[in-house]
Amino acid sequence: MKSQGVRLLPAALLLACLLGGCATQNTTLTDPERDPWEGYNRQIHAFNMSFDRAVFRPVAKGYDAVMPDGPQRGVRNFFRNLGYPVTLLNSLLQGNMERAFTSTGRFMMNTTIGLLGFFDVATKAGIPFYEEDFGQTLATWGWMDSRYLVMPVLGPFTVRDLLGRSFYGYAHPVSWAIREHDQYLPLIVDLISLRAELLPLQAELDAADDPYVLIRDVFLQRRQYEIFNGDPPAPDYDAMLEEY
Repeated sequence: MKSQGVRLLPAALLLACLLGGCATQNTTLTDPERDPWEGYNRQIHAFNMSFDRAVFRPVAKGYDAVMPDGPQRGVRNFFRNLGYPVTLLNSLLQGNMERAFTSTGRFMMNTTIGLLGFFDVATKAGIPFYEEDFGQTLATWGWMDSRYLVMPVLGPFTVRDLLGRSFYGYAHPVSWAIREHDQYLPLIVDLISLRAELLPLQAELDAADDPYVLIRDVFLQRRQYEIFNGDPPAPDYDAMLEEY
């Protein structure tokens, strides 16, 4: 069976073809340049929030209630450690050999001394954590501007990042387990533990005037930060002033 990431590719291409019609509905765009499909995106966002309230959040709360903080951190450390092959491959594709070597040393230390990554001994040893993905690689290769896109259940992406995600099945161990062995348990545990980690942010999201805009802007700012390895270019204030 093909991985979930691989199956996303034709769906993403189909959405890209259909979204032009979805964007024509009567919606006042809050960010026409980055989010021209806001009408469609808001509908999927509303569905995702309903799904989260009904299914995902209660399961995450139950997990958080029964799992002590220490083991929860261990589970998150384990899954972050599993992301090493993706980070290594994309560091190499981006020509960043320093990050490739650093990530390799970190992975080896956490996998051995840290007992398969449950203990993040590399961070305590001062080895930085890097996370590179195929969307970042595509941006490094020149695809900098990409439209915001919300996917059912999966949440926020850009078109570039969704296409990049389709390659995960060939590099990430969790996606490999699904593709080769139809084993979904690691993915389920990963998603539940990640949702539990985000529970403290729920109050801020609920208090937002427009949760959709908050999620979109935080996501896009974070992606910009990641693409430029923590040093994004300063806004062009002169150009912004010219618009007024």
